[in-house]
Amino acid sequence: MPFPEQRPRRLRRTERLRALVRETRVTPANLIYPLFVVPGAKKRTEIGSLPGCFHVSADEAAREAREVESLGLAGVILFGLPAHKDPVGTEGYTDDGVVPEAVRAIRAECRDLLVMTDVCLCEYTSHGHCGVVDGEDVRNDATIELLARMAVAHAKAGAHIVAPSDMMDGRVRAIRRALDGNGFTDVTLLSYAAKYASAFYGPFREAADSTPQFGDRRTYQMDPANAREALKEVALDLEEGADMVIVKPALSYLDVIHRVRERFDVPVAAYNVSGEYAMVKAAAQKGWVDEQRMATEILTSIRRAGADIILTYHAKDFARWTK
Repeated sequence: MPFPEQRPRRLRRTERLRALVRETRVTPANLIYPLFVVPGAKKRTEIGSLPGCFHVSADEAAREAREVESLGLAGVILFGLPAHKDPVGTEGYTDDGVVPEAVRAIRAECRDLLVMTDVCLCEYTSHGHCGVVDGEDVRNDATIELLARMAVAHAKAGAHIVAPSDMMDGRVRAIRRALDGNGFTDVTLLSYAAKYASAFYGPFREAADSTPQFGDRRTYQMDPANAREALKEVALDLEEGADMVIVKPALSYLDVIHRVRERFDVPVAAYNVSGEYAMVKAAAQKGWVDEQRMATEILTSIRRAGADIILTYHAKDFARWTK
């Protein structure tokens, strides 16, 4: 029926009415908060390019995790900065590394919080690439053996979920077999299945000290122009044993999130990455935007596109805003 019989504005008249008919909802239970863990004790240093986020030692990570749990967030994902780096990222797959230490500290303090770990070599290698290098070539098969060792080390420490983010071919199968072979059949594998070679990672690379010392990551991370290829990557990772998949970044790849959601009947995550967060923070500090409204709108758009889970630096703020 035409106007005046049809009046869509009737459903927008009050906040309670708008909330009643709202199609997409974001809750703290949908969100994962990233933490950057460093060696030592009682360390908490703000990250310049990620205002409100910190480098934390394991004891401080546990304190952060208690706050995250109290806010009703689903969990944390841990990224490690080692004391020493070498060409093959040795400290990334030792049982006493910074991430296993933080996992144990958090599990001792938090009963229900999910503990997820990033499985990648870039933070641990002296050259900053996500794998073993030969000259300037990143060696795929040599890398996946080390990633499998890293995943097992994290599982031994008590990680609920391991999340390989390296984009090496075949790493999901190698990690799943290593986990199962070591008795960790219940550990969930969340694969960064569609991770793009994006310009939005700059603040993260400062936070994780993981900028490549030569070249770039375009030979293993995806071309931002490709969407069909993402579906192939997701299909391969699920065939190899992934339980869930991530699209990264989120905001410039909402169409990819939607395609993955429509094609695959598995939980889909999206990473609201550092550059997306930093732009909001910078504009808010200038007084150009309303940070709460903008961040909430961004998270809503990611959920609306089809993400069940969102990894985001806005997680704690969002949880406070919605209490």
